[in-house]
Amino acid sequence: MSTLKDWADKVKSEETVDMEALEKRIIEALRQIYDPEIPVNIYDLGLIYKVDIDDKGVVAVEMTLTSPGCPVAQTFPGEVENAVRSVEGVSAASVELVWDPPWCPDKLSEAAKLELGLL
Repeated sequence: MSTLKDWADKVKSEETVDMEALEKRIIEALRQIYDPEIPVNIYDLGLIYKVDIDDKGVVAVEMTLTSPGCPVAQTFPGEVENAVRSVEGVSAASVELVWDPPWCPDKLSEAAKLELGLL
């Protein structure tokens, strides 16, 4: 089984990626994915902990779910990975599901709090 680094080493493009523009496109793609139980996108819900992008467009995402018993725990990371991979400029993507730190409502963006009537 190859690792993301092995795959990235095979990327033939020598061009560097406009990191800022790519990050914005990735975040926009993440904002198109909604939690099935809460009417807020996963980015503003605070489920995305980290988005790392290297100069070849290889993206590593760390994310969590609202709870370990979330019914989409098996499928959601794959959906997120596919969304990130579909972004122009991304050459490879991986998503790691993490539980530390645990998600809590403090991670909601201001926009999400407004949407949910918490402000």
